Amino acid sequence: LWPWLLASSGLSALIQLVTLPFFPDSPSYLLIQKGNEEACRKAIRKLWGEGDHQAEIDDIMKEKVAMTSTKTLRVLEVIKERSLRWQLYILMTVMTTLQLCGINAIYFYSFEVFHTAKFEEYLIPYVSLGVGLCECLSSILCSTLIDRFGRKVLLWGGYMLMCSVLALLTMTLSLQNQFFWMHYFSVILIFLFVIFYGIGP
Repeated sequence: LWPWLLASSGLSALIQLVTLPFFPDSPSYLLIQKGNEEACRKAIRKLWGEGDHQAEIDDIMKEKVAMTSTKTLRVLEVIKERSLRWQLYILMTVMTTLQLCGINAIYFYSFEVFHTAKFEEYLIPYVSLGVGLCECLSSILCSTLIDRFGRKVLLWGGYMLMCSVLALLTMTLSLQNQFFWMHYFSVILIFLFVIFYGIGP
């Protein structure tokens, strides 16, 4: 079954490859990058149907004017620019914590935890698949929560909950030889960690 699951991602890529030539170019790309207003109007009509779309074209023209008046900075210029310093610090902090949050360790050791929890050998790949499905569903849930609570709340809440789960997971893994039910608690914590990762960072 695993070769078929792996090949299924290739099927979606093939569908995209075949259907992509039939999609119209982006109207903003045609107008801003290419400077072709007629092709832009044609693309808008193809996307949104017949009608007066002058308001959309005016918006794209405003965007073009804003882009031409904005200076493009190189990497070193961004680093040296004082007005962008705090944004750069925030970006670096978020990216660093994302890499060091522990999700890779959880994925790497989850198979061993499932094995220690006395799952049948043939069931472990499906439990691992369930972990991946949890991340996918929590990412979808995040897209609905971010409008309500904002990115900052989700980041702080996600990292706090992930830290708590990691502390509990460390405890359950060290006590797993003393209590038989600790194995199952560790599995639940792995699922919770992945869910909080998908909702937060």
